[in-house]
Amino acid sequence: METLVLEAEKYVTGYLNDNLDPKFVYHNLAHTQRVVEKVKELTDTSSLSDNEKHILLIAAWFHDTGFTKVIEGHEKESVKIASDFLKSKQVEEDTIKAVANIILATQMTYEPKNELEGIIRDADCAHVSSKNYDEFASLLRKEWELTQDKFISKPDWVNDNISFLTNHTFYTNIAASKWEKRKGKNLAGLLQSQNKIKENTEKLKQKKAELSFKKHKLDLPERGIETMFRVALRNHITLSDIADTKANILLSVNAIIISLVLSNLVSKLDNPSNDYLIWPTVIFAAFTVASIVLSVLATRPNVTQGKFNKEDVANKKVNLLFFGNFHKMKLDEFEWAMNEMMQDRDYLYSSLTKDLYFLGLVLNRKYSLLRQTYTVFMIGIVVSVIAFAIAFQSSGAVIP
Repeated sequence: METLVLEAEKYVTGYLNDNLDPKFVYHNLAHTQRVVEKVKELTDTSSLSDNEKHILLIAAWFHDTGFTKVIEGHEKESVKIASDFLKSKQVEEDTIKAVANIILATQMTYEPKNELEGIIRDADCAHVSSKNYDEFASLLRKEWELTQDKFISKPDWVNDNISFLTNHTFYTNIAASKWEKRKGKNLAGLLQSQNKIKENTEKLKQKKAELSFKKHKLDLPERGIETMFRVALRNHITLSDIADTKANILLSVNAIIISLVLSNLVSKLDNPSNDYLIWPTVIFAAFTVASIVLSVLATRPNVTQGKFNKEDVANKKVNLLFFGNFHKMKLDEFEWAMNEMMQDRDYLYSSLTKDLYFLGLVLNRKYSLLRQTYTVFMIGIVVSVIAFAIAFQSSGAVIP
């Protein structure tokens, strides 16, 4: 039976890695491993038989595999996956049924009927007594946003967590004795957060009332602008990384092709009987080299002057957010210029705008060269194949 548990661990690990959507940032392999560890912790000092412990561990490994199929009712899908695995291992029907019942006990509305079902429920909710409860709760909130489009505000989320912990009950005495105290601390932390949110909300309302005549200076528009710049700049940088990756792929592929040409085809051209291969080889090599050159040009960085003077800062002509404009400056000069910019809101947003604009220009150049590279590569492959076909046909050679 112990061997079966190890086989279940290996199977579930591979199954979740291959089939689970990355959007499941909470109900993933790490969560399953935590539940298995908590089951072991709860059963180490229990009076359960070895067979019962093994059944519990197998159920713990499979209990969330159903998320690879559906979200609602995933427990039933988990039972199907576990049953198929156990049947393939010629496991007795009574054991399969026992594993299935334990998995179904992880349904939120289910009331455990025996100690095994209580242990799996307690292990599945052990995060309520973790020192990292806030992190686990944040992962679950993010998972709901990604997989179910459920967007919950922070105040509502804190209230929901308080309600959950208040109504939560451990089903086994050992879990209650081990984890109830820590759960209470987590609940106290949530209540403090709730009070802080209420205080901050009141302060924000008061501040809005005091500054209602200065709407353009309210936090909300400022944050909206900052978020816009942050998202836009991040997207541009991501696109730049994608372009570099594509260029590197083409560079690597063409480097391999040119190596094969030099090692296999060129060595055969010394033989007069292979003269018909010269021009196709030249065409093939020329297009490959052209693709390499274009790939290098798409990723080659530009070198800038890296200097500015106080007049440039005063006239707001220099973008201090781009390293190419200050990398040759002294530290004290750069600090002075940054302080000047941070004190001038218009200059700051102007610099962010310029940074975004010039990133766009760089992207345009990269993607234009990348498009040309792919076009040259595609045309080169087609023309080379045609050239080799014509050469073989005109020489009367047999194409291998």
